[in-house]
Amino acid sequence: MSSDSLRRRQVLTVLNRYVAGERDFSEVDLSKAYLRGADLSKVDLSGANLSMANLSEANLDYANLCGADLSDADLSGSSLLVTDLTGANLSRANLSRANLSRAILHQANLGKTTMGYHSTIR
Repeated sequence: MSSDSLRRRQVLTVLNRYVAGERDFSEVDLSKAYLRGADLSKVDLSGANLSMANLSEANLDYANLCGADLSDADLSGSSLLVTDLTGANLSRANLSRANLSRAILHQANLGKTTMGYHSTIR
């Protein structure tokens, strides 16, 4: 089985477990995952590898992304209301049109992050 097939299977497993009510996916490897438009509100992805993942238009409200690797991730148009991104790596991430209202960005790496005119940070 190819690495792409394994990655797709893991993404489907996580999404199915989320729909079934599970919320703790800390330390999971979802690098390069396609999660565009996914509803992952209140999910725990602390310490997860989401590098190069497509999370555009995703709902990550109230999520725990402490220490997560979101480098090179596409978060354009995503909702991250009250999301905890403490210590997260967002280097080179695309946050254009993302809503980061009341998000916690303490010690987050925002180096070379793309923030468009319509990104909201309060």
